[in-house]
Amino acid sequence: MISVKNFEEIKTMRQAGRILAEVMQKIARQVKPGVSTLELDQLAEKLILSQGVQPAFKGYGDKKNRFPATLCTSVNEQVVHAIPQSQVILKKGDIIGLDCGLKYQGYYSDMAITLGVGEISPAQEKLLEVTKKALQKGIAQAKTGNHLEDISWAIQSWVEKNGFSVVRQLTGHGIGKKLHEQPSVFNFGQPGQGPKLKTGMTLAIEPMVNEGDWPVATLDDGWTIVTEDNSLSAHFENTILITPQGGEVLTSLEKYGYF
Repeated sequence: MISVKNFEEIKTMRQAGRILAEVMQKIARQVKPGVSTLELDQLAEKLILSQGVQPAFKGYGDKKNRFPATLCTSVNEQVVHAIPQSQVILKKGDIIGLDCGLKYQGYYSDMAITLGVGEISPAQEKLLEVTKKALQKGIAQAKTGNHLEDISWAIQSWVEKNGFSVVRQLTGHGIGKKLHEQPSVFNFGQPGQGPKLKTGMTLAIEPMVNEGDWPVATLDDGWTIVTEDNSLSAHFENTILITPQGGEVLTSLEKYGYF
């Protein structure tokens, strides 16, 4: 069952998205050589708590293995869910995926961006630009009357046209009162397939794109996911609202120059 939000719920989710985008913009400013991923996480938690809202990721999971941080900090071949560490120091030429979520008045927002650390290579720039554009193409298909896999196909076809691969073991998701709701939003699929999209649905669309092949593996910490072939990976995500015109981005960084 895919939930459809009413006017008041959408109003709340817009605010949750706005707060998260402002937090992410401030974190992104601190991505530079010599900074540890733990420092970025500590900043994220401080910023979220200062807004009177709750981190979405910290403590997420089952009793045996709860995520210990506010921010996911995935560097180079790490695809998603890397745990921030004091010993992981960013250096020039790295790329880092920042993934963060928060809970505001009972509703969640979720977003991710990938950034270069200092100057990066043209090949790395292309990976980031193609992944960012894949998200934009998916959002454009997130409109009333389309099918869910119209989003998936828009992402997959663009990524593969540019010589990269989409991760197949991981997906985007519905979002609202829970961080992860129905449906799963795959980054591959066939146009015209899947449930019809309705105005008021809210999704977290998140292409994860590998420079090499698509298979990934989970490290022993139970969270960090890496490319099996050790190739670079990029990740962009926005929380969006289904409208007749296309996805309304609730976690927009456009005014900050990231989109």
